[in-house]
Amino acid sequence: MEIGIDSFAATMPDPETGVMVPAADRIECLLEEVEIADRVGLDIFGIGEHHRKEFLDSAPTVILAAAAARTRNIRLASAVTVLSAADPVRIFQEFATIDLIARGRAEIVVGRGSFGEAYPLFGFAPEHYDALFAEKLDLLLTLRDQVHVTWQGKFRPRLTGQGVYPRPYQDRMPIWIGVGGTPQSFARAGALGLPLMIAIIGGNFHRFRPLVDLYREAGRRAGHDPKTLAVGVHAMGFVGDTAKAAKDAFFPGWSYMFTEIGRERGWSPATLWQFEAMCSPEGAFLIGDPRTVAQRVLAVDEALGGISRITFQMSSAMLNTAAMRRSIELLGTEVAPIVRAASGKGAING
Repeated sequence: MEIGIDSFAATMPDPETGVMVPAADRIECLLEEVEIADRVGLDIFGIGEHHRKEFLDSAPTVILAAAAARTRNIRLASAVTVLSAADPVRIFQEFATIDLIARGRAEIVVGRGSFGEAYPLFGFAPEHYDALFAEKLDLLLTLRDQVHVTWQGKFRPRLTGQGVYPRPYQDRMPIWIGVGGTPQSFARAGALGLPLMIAIIGGNFHRFRPLVDLYREAGRRAGHDPKTLAVGVHAMGFVGDTAKAAKDAFFPGWSYMFTEIGRERGWSPATLWQFEAMCSPEGAFLIGDPRTVAQRVLAVDEALGGISRITFQMSSAMLNTAAMRRSIELLGTEVAPIVRAASGKGAING
């Protein structure tokens, strides 16, 4: 199993002073986090894409390129690229360039996004978000396989044999589909034979098993090799020397972020009771001391019938830089060895 981190480059005010961390300082800390993850042997680091004041990841390929130049082994991915509101040609070119800088360590995780700001920002109608995604995914996959592309769709000007450059370092750069809880998305990924990245930020991991089974069955029906039908999980997670240390570092930022976002969506303010429930064995947060977190990861693996990758969303602890760095170190040096020894570490095919 591959183990890594996803970051949304979250930024928030100090709860005591109300002062925001300067954006340049936050980006520098983020790049240092990627370097630590590389040094301690984690497999993957992903950068999200949002177009909101709470996050600094509106141009994730720029961050990934900077990370590529500062690392040697860790794979670098989006988490996710909002493909519905982007130009697939430009996305392919940017990730191909990252792949050249990283000498074959780039991956793309594409999705429709959990927020809607990108659509009006780039001139797309939100009600077309699924049709846009399907069409643009088709073009992106075509770009991966062909240098000179002839293609026509509804939402983008056609291509009539133009060459798309540069080509990536890898012969076949991995492209994953990032999904939430929509059955159609799971079935689409399976039918296309693409690896699947599931964002699980609430509820219980077991409830996603029928959807994972749907994905695998769709892939089987389409004739795809089961080895290509990799399942990854993106979850809230944090590691501390003790469970209390992990929770104390993670809760303030999580509470602030989900209360602020929840206010827009009509949710009640986030509470400590909710947080503790999510950290329980029945919850979706992988937060605690190294052995507890490792056991929880293995439980996720069992619940979903085997996973190939798991990534921890740690951004909520960005204000406590010392705890963040320690968490990354513990994830790489203590959690990952336990999980790999128990589950075996397999390659992922995209």
